[in-house]
Amino acid sequence: QVQLVESGGGLVQAGGSLRLSCAASGNIFSINAMGWYRQAPGRQRELVAFITSGGRTNYLDSVKGRFTISRDNAKNTVYLQMNSLKPEDTAVYYCNFERFSDSKHYWGQGTQVTVSS
Repeated sequence: QVQLVESGGGLVQAGGSLRLSCAASGNIFSINAMGWYRQAPGRQRELVAFITSGGRTNYLDSVKGRFTISRDNAKNTVYLQMNSLKPEDTAVYYCNFERFSDSKHYWGQGTQVTVSS
């Protein structure tokens, strides 16, 4: 099992910034990916960004240039720095951990991000 503890999120005005953090613990193997998904009301959950243990990243097109994902492998923690936030970024953001050894995914409890116009 892998446990994920998220922090960050909240209410911010358009153009503002927020930082999300997610710490993983438990049965973690060195080769993995950590990332963030989001789900807005009435919409499907979508991948926002991920970063592998080797440092490879990928971003949703609509957040490129505004969001930055990073990780501290020593702490098994992933960060999502969100700048220039827009009302359409409003959603519940979920941390995701993928363990490559068996392709299992684990999820955080979700944190609300609300961007007011």
